[in-house]
Amino acid sequence: MSTNTLRFEDGAVQFRQRLAVSILSQRPLLIKNIRSDALEPGLRPYEISFLRLLDQISNGTRIEINATGTQLRFAPGILTGGEVEHECPVGSDEDKNQDNDDSLAKYRSIGWYLEGILPLAPFGKHDLTVIWTGITDGTCYNQDDPSVDYFKASALPLLGHFGITASDDALESNTGPEISILRRGASPLGGGQVKFHCPLVRKLEQPIDWTDVGKIKRIRGNAVSCTLVSSSSTARVAYAAKGVLQRLLPDVWIHTDVHTRKQHQCGSSPALNVHLTAQSTTGVIMTVEDGLKHRELPEDLGKRVASKLLQEVQYGGCVDSDLQSLALLYMCLTPEDASRLRIGRLTPFTIEALRLYKLAWGVE
Repeated sequence: MSTNTLRFEDGAVQFRQRLAVSILSQRPLLIKNIRSDALEPGLRPYEISFLRLLDQISNGTRIEINATGTQLRFAPGILTGGEVEHECPVGSDEDKNQDNDDSLAKYRSIGWYLEGILPLAPFGKHDLTVIWTGITDGTCYNQDDPSVDYFKASALPLLGHFGITASDDALESNTGPEISILRRGASPLGGGQVKFHCPLVRKLEQPIDWTDVGKIKRIRGNAVSCTLVSSSSTARVAYAAKGVLQRLLPDVWIHTDVHTRKQHQCGSSPALNVHLTAQSTTGVIMTVEDGLKHRELPEDLGKRVASKLLQEVQYGGCVDSDLQSLALLYMCLTPEDASRLRIGRLTPFTIEALRLYKLAWGVE
């Protein structure tokens, strides 16, 4: 590989972000020591699945993995977009009693794949449409992957702030970014289906100046249950969350959504999740979410997520913690004029992302 290659020897750290930056900067990528000291060394099935997805939406991409799976050479191709169907790896009945060891993880939720695709989605030759089949709700190996509901509530408005609203090609569709949950499926057995559509935007036209957080004016939420979870549990979660939030704000509304296999053809694994979104007077949207843990009461879940939302608001950023790295990446791709964005407390993930962006583009 050329001297222009991005080289990393710390394994699968920020795996998706490094691949996305490699494609956007058109620089080859070399990753070594991928779990070289683990009981099962090398790439995991979900990471290999993500590489296949990148190969499907691009042309000319070359991927080389050594025999042990501990080294990856990636030569980026040209993003083509188009319509793609992708089946994500899921677990089995044996994984219900897993030890939550991430080093042995074999599957992740659809949100994990969606988070990796969002930096690339607007910049192909055609509009991108992906239909995923896999896990939409619940945690995978104790990993708090952002759910599809989270990106639907928080990421789509962020794309609009960067001008990613409708295709600038007359031959493409005029619809904006869209995420549709066609069917829900919880961890570990999955069975859910999600459709993601992103219009073609050849480049981000102008820098952003987004520093006014404003005042929180309303809170909306959704408590979702899948398969064998009583409808009263979702109501208990919503009631507990509203009990915390309505002390501070009267305009709080949390919808309860109960999915069953008979009526909604959802997956066979049970789950209970809640998502809360706060919207300010200046259009800032902050979203938090969490799921019911083992031996936890629904009331405890509602109070915990409500407290997380209040903590996120206290940080005072224009984007929430899980979208910091995506917003900063889009800022790197705007014109050379300076962009300004107010963010709250930097997460460790964002700090690593900033180092990656500086290495790839020299921006600070």
